[in-house]
Amino acid sequence: MTSVKSKDNATNLTVLGIETSCDETAAAVVQGPVHRKILSNTIRSQIDEHTEFGGVVPEIAARAHIEILDRIVGEAMHEAGCSWDDIDAVAATAGPGLIGGVIVGFMTAKAIAMAAGKTLIGVNHLEGHALTARLTDDLEFPFLLLLVSGGHSQFLLVRGVGDYERLGTTIDDAIGEAFDKTAKLLGLPYPGGPHVEKMATKGDVTRFKLPRPLLDRPGLDMSFAGLKTALRTQAKKLEPVDEQTIADLCAAFQRSVSDVLAVRTRSALDLFRDRHPDAEPVIVVAGGVAANQEIRTALTSAADAADARFIAPPLALCTDNAAMIAWAGIERMQIGPVDDMALAPRPRWPLDSANAGVLGAGKKGAKV
Repeated sequence: MTSVKSKDNATNLTVLGIETSCDETAAAVVQGPVHRKILSNTIRSQIDEHTEFGGVVPEIAARAHIEILDRIVGEAMHEAGCSWDDIDAVAATAGPGLIGGVIVGFMTAKAIAMAAGKTLIGVNHLEGHALTARLTDDLEFPFLLLLVSGGHSQFLLVRGVGDYERLGTTIDDAIGEAFDKTAKLLGLPYPGGPHVEKMATKGDVTRFKLPRPLLDRPGLDMSFAGLKTALRTQAKKLEPVDEQTIADLCAAFQRSVSDVLAVRTRSALDLFRDRHPDAEPVIVVAGGVAANQEIRTALTSAADAADARFIAPPLALCTDNAAMIAWAGIERMQIGPVDDMALAPRPRWPLDSANAGVLGAGKKGAKV
C-alpha cells in the first residue's frame, strides 16, 4: 500500500487509468496533482456493436472489452510516451457498472499492476466524474455536482475525496435512459440522446405541453418515467407520426427535462449556501447528458440567476473516459492508503455510502 501524503507535500504522479464500466473501452495516462496534465486519453466506442439492438447488450460489451482493451492500453501508453518505469500506479473502474465489463477492466488492471510491480487503485466510476473538475479547473472543495448520464441522475455535495452526500436523485429513469427510451419510442436511432437533441432543433417547443414531474414537491429528487409516458400518450394519439411531429415531441421533451434540472439546480444551490455559507457556490455538471446544449444553457442560466459559478468539463471528459479514472487514482493516492489486490469489482457502488439507496439494496449491493 502507498503511504499517506499530505497536500502540502504532494508528489507528482503518473497514473494509467482504465475504464470499462459500460460500452466505452478507454485507457489514459495522467500526471498530477502538482502539474496536472493528460498525456493520453484513448477511447473506443462500441456504438456500432449495439445499434441494431437499440441499447447496450452487456454480454456483447464485455466481449468487446476483452478483444480490444490490451490494444487500447498500448495506444494510451504509446501516445503518452511512457514506459512502465514511468508509471507509478494503475487505476481502474471497480464499479458501478455492467459487471462483465467492470470485471474485464479491473482484472486487466490487476494483472498489469502485479506484472509491473505497480500500485493498484480501484476507483468508483462516479467518483471519477465527481473529481474531474478538479483536474480541469483546479476546483477547491466543497462544491455541488449534478451527475447526469445514462445510468445516474443525482445532485451530490462533494466535500472532499471520499466525502460525498447525495442530496437528490431520480426515483425512476435516469435522464440519459429517458432520452434513449424516448428516441426508441419515436423510431430514432441509438444512441438516442444526440438524435433527440438534433430533432428538437427542428421542432416547435410550444406544440405539446408535457409535465414537469415532482416540481410541486419539496426536495431535490426527480422523476422522468412519467414524462416519457406522457410523450408516448401524445404520440399514440397522432399515429402515424410524421417527421415534424417527432421533432415537436423531441423539443417538448427536451424542454421539460431542462426546466426540471434548472429548477432543481436553483434549489440545490440554495441548500449548498445553507450548508457552506463561507464557500463559493459552484455547480459542476458531469456525465454524458452534459453534452446536450439546451440542458447546458438551462443550467448556466440557473447558476447565473443564483449568482453561482457553473463548470462543465470539456465534452470529452463529461462522457465515460479513463482520464477521470486516472485522476481519481491520483487524488486517492494523495490521501492513502490505496486499495490492495483483495478488492473485488462490483455492479453497484453508491458514492454516498451512508445512503441505503432509493430503491433498496438487494444482493448486489446498494442501488445508486
